[in-house]
Amino acid sequence: MSIYIDNDTQVIVQGITGRDGSFHTGQMLEYGTKIVGGVTPGKGGQTANGVPVFNSVAEAKAAVRVDATVIYVPAKFAKGAMQEAVDAEIPLIICITEGVPVNDMVGIYHQVRAKGLTLIGPNCPGLISPGKSKIGIMPGSICIPGKVGVISRSGTLTYEIVHALTGLGIGQSTCVGIGGDPIVGSNFRDVLPLFENDPDTEAIVLVGEIGGDEEEKTAAYIKENIRKPCFAYIVGASAPEGKRMGHAGAIVSGNAGTAASKQKAFADAGVPVAKTIDEVAENVAKAFG
Repeated sequence: MSIYIDNDTQVIVQGITGRDGSFHTGQMLEYGTKIVGGVTPGKGGQTANGVPVFNSVAEAKAAVRVDATVIYVPAKFAKGAMQEAVDAEIPLIICITEGVPVNDMVGIYHQVRAKGLTLIGPNCPGLISPGKSKIGIMPGSICIPGKVGVISRSGTLTYEIVHALTGLGIGQSTCVGIGGDPIVGSNFRDVLPLFENDPDTEAIVLVGEIGGDEEEKTAAYIKENIRKPCFAYIVGASAPEGKRMGHAGAIVSGNAGTAASKQKAFADAGVPVAKTIDEVAENVAKAFG
């Protein structure tokens, strides 16, 4: 099995006629993802990448079954795109866009929760269930089907760690990039129970970052609720205080949000914390060796 997406997940692409949307739609189709339509206001009735284009999410939903939508639009349009998806009550919304203002996310976050929908991102690489479906920008070539679930705040570090796992012959059930912004639609604690209840996931890898206290809260949650073995890696151990490092949420202020505090929290919860990317994969391999 997998979480969130599988072979039958039907997806629309918001921003399908743009540069990024067009390119990644092609990549997703090539991987086998069921892209059933796209949305670009004013271009309804056209086709892009061989799929129909609609003027709105509501119009797309009226024409085809939509299980998920993925958003590739500039930051200033991202709130409107997410709002469309929320209003149409699309069950799974993935927003790839980077640079979405925090204030734009506040209202969207609460609407998603109130309606019982799932939002992944923004500022994320999306997700992939190897051999089944991918939604977003993760490279499918580095993934192989298997038993390890991956949840990550970092995009490119997700790829590096998945590549290391694959290199040791360790496959993945689903890889989820939750995004590195201060406010994202789903956090570690939203995704963990899905992996815990997935019979085909036997272990979970978490890739955290400096900034905020999400990892500390996650460690406490794991200690109380997760029985499957977990493995962690924290990005940004050498980051200087007060300087943003890549993601908008990756900022250390005083003693809050440091790599050390996050590493200690996971260690106290019995979660092995790797110091290098390769060590993450090695820790998993040792546990299942």
